[in-house]
Amino acid sequence: MLLKIRNLLAPPEIARLTALSQELRFVEGRASNPANETKNNLQADTSDPKNTEAAQLVSAAFARSREFMDFALPKRVAPPLLSRYSPGMKYGAHADAALIPLDRSRLRSDVSCTVFLNDPASYEGGELSIVIGNQAIAFKGAPGEAILYPSTTLHEVIPVRTGERLVAITFIESYIPDPHQRMQVYELNEIAALEGTTMRWENRVRLDVVRQNLMRMWSTT
Repeated sequence: MLLKIRNLLAPPEIARLTALSQELRFVEGRASNPANETKNNLQADTSDPKNTEAAQLVSAAFARSREFMDFALPKRVAPPLLSRYSPGMKYGAHADAALIPLDRSRLRSDVSCTVFLNDPASYEGGELSIVIGNQAIAFKGAPGEAILYPSTTLHEVIPVRTGERLVAITFIESYIPDPHQRMQVYELNEIAALEGTTMRWENRVRLDVVRQNLMRMWSTT
């Protein structure tokens, strides 16, 4: 299942991330995936101090987003990384690596996330294309919008024809690795959020018991 989060980032955060993208250093994207010959983009140099500020801005937005927290059930989130695509750049069809280096350990990628940072009308091409079943669904979000999708899915970034595509990407290790199980908990969370105080107290308690027991049964700690 996919989830689109509108307005994940506030306008001042988008403006600051855009400014940081002009100030910090970018390196060849294949530095983090040298074996993929179809990867042709630029990504922020993680050794640049300004990269830390950019990552913290996006991470803070994730932390305050109920939609993100309920959908991903994040156990660990890799530091978001700014990525830039100029004309001719692309990222060919691939599934994300199962294990992502993080500090002195490795993060299991259960959910991948792309946060769009610039106006989609400012560049042609550059859609994020995700294969679901026997068709590909293309996404080109508004500034501050995010798309979350299973890291196991085949996806690609269509070649940019004109302009520049600017996004932030990250990977999430979920407390519930199994996507089907994770979706059951998400749906129950959505029911609780939608019904709110209109649900009888006794029913809310029973629903919460089911949610907590499923988390207890399926989650890893």
